[in-house]
Amino acid sequence: MKKAFLPLLLLAGLAGTAQAQSDVSLGLKAGGTLSSFVGKQAGSAKSIFGFHAGGFANIGFTDMLAFQPELLYSQKGAEIPSVPNPHTRHLGYVDVPLLLHVNADGLFFEAGPQLGFLVSAKDKYNTITYDRKSRYNTFDLGYAAGLGYQRKTGPGIGLRYNGGITNIEKATTVGSATVQNNIRNSAFQLYLTYSFNGR
Repeated sequence: MKKAFLPLLLLAGLAGTAQAQSDVSLGLKAGGTLSSFVGKQAGSAKSIFGFHAGGFANIGFTDMLAFQPELLYSQKGAEIPSVPNPHTRHLGYVDVPLLLHVNADGLFFEAGPQLGFLVSAKDKYNTITYDRKSRYNTFDLGYAAGLGYQRKTGPGIGLRYNGGITNIEKATTVGSATVQNNIRNSAFQLYLTYSFNGR
């Protein structure tokens, strides 16, 4: 339970900081995700579609520079075409991107670290679904980079890439050896935003 509250406490602290700034807007965002796995042991994993949604605070430091923390629910995973049991792996995360925005009259470029907290992991074989959460690490460290159009108030649009730095699977012990598969998340996100409470 304590791990589940960590991203909420983090965002609450950032929101408190935001209130002290003079150029702040809050907003909502949602969109589609095209995700897969990368790494030496990712094999021939294929991309699957999912969605992501949540909120953000855009904290302006200057006309061109802003900090944007977010709290998102993100669906990730991949299709595993293994023989004889092809299946689809679905991972659900609470993601906390901490991004620096470079703005130019609404057009922005963004980059920064991302913290991910695993909330679900399931493998689907045809119509049968198995819970696999115990096989995966509960924390996922990654990065995000993208571009889009967003003002302090009103609608916006963006395209972002999420790359994983840490492996998603837990290490296993085989005899006296420890095996760690090199498999990381990889996702493209296309989304719409709406900003409000600009001041």
